[in-house]
Order: sequence, then structure tokens, then C-alpha cells
Amino acid sequence: MTGQKTILSASGLLWVLLLVSLSSAQEKPAAYPPFPPGYVSIRVFDNQNRFVGRILPQKRYWAPIDRIPVFLQNALVAVEDARFYEHKGIDIRGITRALVKDVAKGKMVEGGSTITQQLIKNKYLSGEKTIGRKVKEGLLALEYERKYTKKQILEMYFNEVFFGNGAWGIVQAARLYFDKYPHELTDAECALLAGVPKAPARYNPLGKPEIIRDRKNLILKRMAALKMITAAQEKKLRVQRIEVVQPPAAPYYLAHVRHKLIERYGESVIEQGGLEVTTAMDLGLQRLAERVLREGVRKISPQLQGALLCLDPGTGDVLAAVGGIDFKLNPYNRAFFAKRQPGSAIKPLIYAAALEKGFPAAGIWNDDPVSYAWGENRSWRPQNYARERHGEISLRQALAYSDNIITVKLLDAIGVPYFVQYAGTLGLSLRSPNDLSLALGTDEVTLNELMAAYIPLVNGGSRAEPRTIIRIYDRPQDVWIEHPPVVTPVLSPAVGFITTQMLKDVLVYGTAKSLAGFSRNRPAAGKTGTTDDYRDAWFIGYTPDLITGIWMGYDKPKSLGKRFTGGAACAPVWGRFMTAALKDRPVADFPQPEGVVSIRIDPETGYPAAEGCPSKREEFFLSGTEPAEICPKHGGAGLLQDFVGTPAPAGPTGPGDPPLGH
Repeated sequence: MTGQKTILSASGLLWVLLLVSLSSAQEKPAAYPPFPPGYVSIRVFDNQNRFVGRILPQKRYWAPIDRIPVFLQNALVAVEDARFYEHKGIDIRGITRALVKDVAKGKMVEGGSTITQQLIKNKYLSGEKTIGRKVKEGLLALEYERKYTKKQILEMYFNEVFFGNGAWGIVQAARLYFDKYPHELTDAECALLAGVPKAPARYNPLGKPEIIRDRKNLILKRMAALKMITAAQEKKLRVQRIEVVQPPAAPYYLAHVRHKLIERYGESVIEQGGLEVTTAMDLGLQRLAERVLREGVRKISPQLQGALLCLDPGTGDVLAAVGGIDFKLNPYNRAFFAKRQPGSAIKPLIYAAALEKGFPAAGIWNDDPVSYAWGENRSWRPQNYARERHGEISLRQALAYSDNIITVKLLDAIGVPYFVQYAGTLGLSLRSPNDLSLALGTDEVTLNELMAAYIPLVNGGSRAEPRTIIRIYDRPQDVWIEHPPVVTPVLSPAVGFITTQMLKDVLVYGTAKSLAGFSRNRPAAGKTGTTDDYRDAWFIGYTPDLITGIWMGYDKPKSLGKRFTGGAACAPVWGRFMTAALKDRPVADFPQPEGVVSIRIDPETGYPAAEGCPSKREEFFLSGTEPAEICPKHGGAGLLQDFVGTPAPAGPTGPGDPPLGH
């Protein structure tokens, strides 16, 4: 009991000190800078000049009372505190009325707070409904009324109160809902905003229209009853049309445009406003991406997150970007900023690097278990998915099946430092230059980074930097700055082509064979990715026209079980999106560049097929790396005629084994 008294005494002392400080300090009502003159929001358009939405400043600004419409002041007083200009901070009548209601309900349902008390609560106190909090609130309200005029209190209230959807204060609210300064608001807009602070989640202008309308009409009715407006004004304002600025059609995309503007030109460009930005977005594809991703993710788990990017591989234009399932609930942009392990989605880059070193797609490797030294007195034995074995298969098949053991052996053969440097050439920075686990995608990357590294595979060996902003216009509609595509050759077109041909098989019989129907109708390539313990799922796939990548997982990584793979979770979503995105585009195949030789081979051995080979298939080689010897296993003898160049190794059949064909 003594301890409780001590705590109460200390609490009381603190409040006495606070009251004294309020009495002595000359607190300035304005807590934020005044809003800048001449502001116009930044308007954003897609690549077909369709309006997408506005980018607004996020800084808080202060509106002086003479820049807040009198109609808005009166509307707030009418609905929140009709005796505001009569009481001294607390309203005994209001408290009595609230007390009667509280007793009738058996709990505190109404507090009888004045505008001054509400201001105090917003500035200093919590929203808990207790007698103790109300007493503190009342004491501070009385002190405020002694220090400040009614106009000053109203000014502070309008600049401190929450208006919903992240808008604090009347400046942010006017911009968010009407793209105006407070003094530009119409009477009908004022009536609408005055009703918001009571319950911002329920009464904000982006809520249910019927609820918003009823709230506005209630305020107008009270203003008429208090003789603030005439009956004729009330009738007119009830039916007056109000245009509320709707949220942007592509919030994640616009958030990234905002980020790029700040990154390049500083935050002042946002605060100043007045620009028109043409983006690389295709609004139709953006809406499709948002819908398809949301439906696909929620089908698996309501708490799951996802991201989707769709790019034009020729220019790097980001046609669609979705960074999550619900921007309003979670604005974090996973498409550009979430670094996660890509799993097997990294493998195409390793195989491309191997092709560049002379290892052909037809080369036969085995996936016998192998052990590597791992730290002090430890070893690492990579395993395939579900510990399955494929035996002796070609690199083409190893990539299609996503064979872990062979990929680790391949990375070991070309060298980790070489691959890290190679990936860097493609624009992908990896942090583990001496770790063979890179073969299994253990380093962390963003979806945007990984997709950018894929672009050279489809774009004739050239890297196209992802581009969201095409051009920016200043206020007189002159082009302020242009952002042309940035395209740089980074690898052999032949290597990109052959890697793509290998990745076609992923959709035919490999880990994304659910897309076999899609690939029969339209040439496509891609790779699944699934991380250790089934925490992340990926699919990066492309046609000559579009490259689209999808990631799924939890923000706080956790396993989703063995059925959560890139092929099972992401590939079907990719298929639905790409089918709709490409429906009006002509079917086209990947063009074969110079430097590529096509040979019919025996897939069992990787050699050019003899007459006696039971099966044959077309395979592609870098010119000069094609094997010269006809398949010896099925009756071939001698050299393949009419070929020139030096044969290259097909890859070892096991650690330390000599290259095939030698």
C-alpha cells in the first residue's frame, strides 16, 4: 500500500511539474514549418499517357488559422464542441450528458471532451478511457485555455489531429483527399473533413460512400441548427458533388517512382511538386499483375507475401511492379528492396558462365554424391531435392531438373571467383567469393537484381538497366529531363541463346513442367527457385517480348513445407499472368545469333548422333566447341565431317575424371 501511495505521489508530482512548465513556457502554436506557396502535386502517367496517380509530400506543414476556412472551423465546432467559444476548456454540460450515457451503458462510452481536451489528448496523452486520464486531460485543458486564445487552440487542433490514411493535420488531409491547400477547400469539402477526426478509419473520405455522406449531412444539419448556415445552404450543400482524389492505381509502382526521384534529385523535388512524370508502366499490365499475384498468394496462405516484376527485356522498362499484397496494410516494396535467397533461380547464371568457359550443354555429368571440406574438420555433401538421383545426364538436363550436385560440381569446375566476377558483369553483386554454396543460391538478392541479371539471356547478350521513369516534365510542360534506355553488351549473344534453349526444357519436363501447355503455344524459358527449408519460392521466366519474375514467402522467413516450391507456388501465377499479358502479341521465337552451331546429337552420350543411336535431338554449341567424334557407343566411327574448330571439354563425369571425348 505504501508503494502504491509513493507511485501515486510521484505521478502527481510529475503532473504538477508539467502544469508548471506549461504555465511558464511560451509554447509556440506552430510546431511545423509553414506550407510552401504554389505547391502542385506530382502527376504520374504510364507509357501510354494514362493517368496513374499523384505523388504527395510526406512532410507535415502548419496552416495558420487565417488560412483555414471559417466554414471548416464552424463545421468542426458544430459537430465536436458547440459550446467551444463559451467554456473555459471543460464543458460541465457535456460532461454531465456523457456521464448519464456512461451510467446507462454501465461503462465509459462517451467522454464529453471539448476541442481543447481533444487537442491535449492528441499532444500529450493516450487514448485510454479511464477516469485518471480524463482528470489529467481536464487539468491541462484548463491551463491551455488560460495560455491561448480560442483561435490559437483551433489552429493547433487542425494541425495536430489525425485525418486517416496517414494524414496528420489539415494540410496533409487537404492534399491527400482533394489535392488542395486548406484555404482552397469548398464548403462541402470542409463539411466532409470536419467529420473525420471523430473516427478517422470510419469517416475518412476514402471510406464507404454512404457512411461518409451521412456524416457530412449530420454536420450540415447541426450547423443549420446552430444558425451557422441557412436551410437553403444546407439543402444545396447536401447535394453538391464532391470529387475526392482516389488512391493511385499502382501504389507500389508509384512508391518506387517517388524513391527514384528522391534518389536522383533530392527530397526537395517532392516537396516542391509541380512535375509530370511519364513512367515505363503499362497500366493494364500493372492492374493484371496486382490481381493475379494477390489471388495466387492468398490461395496459398492469407499471411503470405509476394512480389512480381514484369520488364521489357529490350529496354529494361519496368512494365509492372507489385511489391506486396496490400499496400495500405504494408507498403514495404519487396520487388525492389527485399533481399532473399534465390535458391535454384541463380543456376542459369552459373550455366551461362560455364558455357562461356567452353563447357557444352550436351556434356554428360554424373550426380554421384561428393564431399567438400567445409571449415575446420568439417565437410559438406550437397544433396538434390528430396535426395533424388539422376545418374549420368547432360548439363541441359541437370539445369531442367535443377540438379544440385551437378551444379555444385560445375561451379567448382569453373571456379567460384570466376562466377562471382561473371555475375557482377551481369549486374548481380554477390558477397561470397569462395563459397560453393552459391550454386544453391545462398546469397541474398532482390527480385529486381536477379531479373536484371537474366535480361542478357534474352536480349542478345546485352544488359538493359531496369527503368521506371522515362521522362519528367516541368510546370510549363517542357521536358525537364529524359531517361533513355541504358543497354550494355555484357556477354556473348551465343551464350545467352544457348542458355535460353536449355531453360526452355525447364517448362517442358523440368521443375516448371506445369507450364508445358504454355510453352507448346509460345516459346518460353525460365527457372524455378526454392530455398532451403522451403522458405522462399521463385520463378523467373521469359519470352522474346517479356520477362516476368515472381517471389513468394513470409516477411519473417519460415518454412511452408515441402509443397512450397517455385514450380508449385510461383510458376502457375506466372503462367496466368503471361497468358493474359501476351494474348494480343504475335508468337515469336528467340532468334539464333551468329556463333551458334546446331547438331543432332545422341542425348545419352552428348556426341553427334550416329545412324544407330536410339534417340536424337538437336543441340546447340558455341562455334568451335562442338565435338568432332561421332557417337562411339552406337556405331559411330571416325570424325564428324565438315566441322572446324577445336573440341572443348564436355565436363567431367566425376571429381577428377577426364573430360568426355578425350
